[in-house]
Amino acid sequence: MISQRMLSIGKSPSKIREIFEYSRKRKAQIGEDKVFDFSLGNPNIPAPKKVNEVITDLIKTTDSTALHGYTSAVGDMDTRKTIADNIKKRFCFECSADNIYMTCGAAASLEITLKAICNRGDEVIALAPYFPEYKVFIENAEATTVEVLCREGDMGLDIEAIKGALNGKTKAIIVNSPNNPSGAVFAEKDIKKLAEILNEHNKKTGETVYIICDEPYREIVYGDIVVPYIPSIYDHTIVCYSYSKSLSLPGERIGYIMVSPKARDSEDIYFAVCGAGRVSGYVCAPSLMQYVVNKCDGLLPDIEKYAKNRDLIYNSLKEIGFEAVRPDGAFYLFVKALESDAVKFCETAKKYELLLVPSDSFGIKGYVRIAYCVSYEQIKNSIPQFKKLFEDYKNR
Repeated sequence: MISQRMLSIGKSPSKIREIFEYSRKRKAQIGEDKVFDFSLGNPNIPAPKKVNEVITDLIKTTDSTALHGYTSAVGDMDTRKTIADNIKKRFCFECSADNIYMTCGAAASLEITLKAICNRGDEVIALAPYFPEYKVFIENAEATTVEVLCREGDMGLDIEAIKGALNGKTKAIIVNSPNNPSGAVFAEKDIKKLAEILNEHNKKTGETVYIICDEPYREIVYGDIVVPYIPSIYDHTIVCYSYSKSLSLPGERIGYIMVSPKARDSEDIYFAVCGAGRVSGYVCAPSLMQYVVNKCDGLLPDIEKYAKNRDLIYNSLKEIGFEAVRPDGAFYLFVKALESDAVKFCETAKKYELLLVPSDSFGIKGYVRIAYCVSYEQIKNSIPQFKKLFEDYKNR
């Protein structure tokens, strides 16, 4: 008999992807401009010009066999050194190439990290709302997901709730800031409080709770918002980074793991990462993209379009009467549904060709996620439909 667990996962696709596929079919039926798909976090800002220039130069100037051949299992040494040097330069945090493991994007980073540190029966705290695949990755590491709600209103860290969830089985807490789906950036003062309660817990139990930083949106922040670099605040930290959003390369699947040299058993964790990458079949991330990253790490995206989109969608929906969390980062708007059942609300929204993602799969009830990494025109043209949706509920 085949794996029933894998069969169950395969038959239960991501809600986000399910809506995206519905969008494709609907657009074919009535026309692309008549469907307002806000489901998928697919960057609509092109990759920086330098990325394509580097790819072209590598193809023209590098021997094809070398360019497309294997790197070391952990990744190209020069690329890992560049990343470590830039971490030191940007965040004043000391690490080396030996702390960096190249991966096939953030998903692989999380999967590998959880497998590396978790044993059967361990618990991992997921701060709700959270990216739905966390549960899949945690359970695949034979650990248990413990959901802790963020603060109502601004979706910041609820320190007391986190403290109440800690116990002898807690192995890690995943911190995703800027957050998908809320767009919240966790304040430095709250990160410091989190570090304080974790250090107290570690001292009391003799165990170590690791913070896993999921950072695909680190570079996408607005105004003067600064994302705290958690390894500088809490020693026992593992960073899972992706270039999918920062360089608009989601389909290229390239990222890295940084095991803090200050973490307890840091060297062993790194070797466990190597082992987890091996058993998962993730050794040697895409070679060409590693060489591209070597030349492009540290480039910051042009987020003016995202900022413009954010202001339009947030201000327009607030003016209509919707309640929403003002996002300081990423490219998602988290909106209060107009009924308690967000799934039903999203079905109603389909009547107006608005494709939204219900919050249930993000570990929280009563909200919807709007991915505004779409054209400005799509948002502008969707506003009358949001008005009709609001009036629909107002007149019930």
